[in-house]
Amino acid sequence: MKEQKIYEAEDKMISLIGDNYNLLQALGSFGISLGFGDKTVRETCESNNVDTHTFLTVVNYAINGIEVTENDEHISVSSLLQYLDASHAYFIDFQLPYIRRELEESLVEDNSLAQLIMKLYDEYACEIRRHMFYEQQTLFPYVKTLLNGQPASDYNVETFSKHHDAVDQQLHELKILIIKYLPQDGQHNNQLTAALHDIYENEVWLHQHAMVEDHIFVPAIRNLEHLVKHGDVTRNISKMVAKGETQHAETLSDREKDVIIALVQGMANKEIADHLGISINTVITHRRNIARKLQIHSPAGLTIYAIVNGLVDINAVKL
Repeated sequence: MKEQKIYEAEDKMISLIGDNYNLLQALGSFGISLGFGDKTVRETCESNNVDTHTFLTVVNYAINGIEVTENDEHISVSSLLQYLDASHAYFIDFQLPYIRRELEESLVEDNSLAQLIMKLYDEYACEIRRHMFYEQQTLFPYVKTLLNGQPASDYNVETFSKHHDAVDQQLHELKILIIKYLPQDGQHNNQLTAALHDIYENEVWLHQHAMVEDHIFVPAIRNLEHLVKHGDVTRNISKMVAKGETQHAETLSDREKDVIIALVQGMANKEIADHLGISINTVITHRRNIARKLQIHSPAGLTIYAIVNGLVDINAVKL
């Protein structure tokens, strides 16, 4: 009997399986092996290098329909990626061929309608593979670059989300056609019923898989994109500052730096001259050279330059 409840980290993993056997496939996709004894969810996840929070989020949402927070910053994108990649491999390499064999064994070979059913299944399987291969060849590598802190300029998760269409419609049509229009003898009927049961189970699995991608994976990638791009901006600013220090600060004379500090403090040319013990003409010459070297002419620009390059403390500046 399947129960709906919120599972927590200290629950026994075996209790989750007892409540809902569909979790068995999720365990495999997360890389969690059977034989975990009486370990809790947390202990089982940690011993298999799986993020506990991410595992519980997927289980509680996909299996029990518990609403998720789309801005959940605690989701492990790497654990999700492992889960989805393994789910694809399970479905493509095992489930699709397995169901095809079941259908073949349950259909009468010389029945033309049966041949059409197999043709429809093969078309469906081809579409599933195309859909999943796209994610494996485009989306998953993109996410890996994000995890490595390398944002891409020609792709983002919105591109994927806009074209992430459902692929279970053909499966729905297939089972309806079999039920309505494919009469069988006793033995073939039993085999076909078993195949239909697996088709129904896989329809549920595909729906859950798509929901995890749309409502957990895509939002998690959005958050990751924001963090990586923010970090990239920060790195670029740091590079610009460093570049500014090497290209500009070193070319300024100590006296020119003194003039900048005085200007930032709000002094006029006469005040700067008196403060530094130089003539007004010399102050004007220094200001002209500063503007030429830095390509900065405004007091606000010089203030920013002085703060960034450590000539003045930001707390000492009137903003």
